[in-house]
Amino acid sequence: MNKLNLGCGEYKKHGYVNVDNYSVSNPDIRHDLDDFPYPFDSDIFDLVEADHLLEHLEEPFNVMKELHRITKAGGQIRIRVPHFSRGFAHAEHKCGFDVTFPLYFDPDFKGGYQGVALEVAKIRLRWFAQPYLKITLFPRLIYTIGITVGSIIDFFANISPLFCSRCWCFLIGGFEEIEIHFRVRK
Repeated sequence: MNKLNLGCGEYKKHGYVNVDNYSVSNPDIRHDLDDFPYPFDSDIFDLVEADHLLEHLEEPFNVMKELHRITKAGGQIRIRVPHFSRGFAHAEHKCGFDVTFPLYFDPDFKGGYQGVALEVAKIRLRWFAQPYLKITLFPRLIYTIGITVGSIIDFFANISPLFCSRCWCFLIGGFEEIEIHFRVRK
């Protein structure tokens, strides 16, 4: 299985081709992800992951088109991006995302279909995301409370991510991330 970890940063994954441009972690391939096309043949990867990458790039829709190109039919693209309600907390974020982002890859969406067909396999909101970072930032008790409260909020939010994202996300201080798994259609 050919797997790609796009924008790996300091989190290289074993068994993946790790790509980044600004990382000191010595990625497998150094490439500016705002520079198209990417240095890969078409239809080569079974799985592409981009973890908190799209919000740092100039043209997220063009990135998704490129991911569609390099992923095999039936392959998976898994992205995690900040939810717009808390997505601009980082000085380098260029855009925020909502659970409606996948609509732009549905051929039936008349409001801005981007020309590449991706089917949503999973979508999930997370209130307390990236716990592997937080365990180093917070005392154990605060971390445990965050995980527990986050699990409860996530459960109710993911009953209807669209309703939650639009109607009550601000009552709980917003969401840190949206995880979306796409299946590539060609």
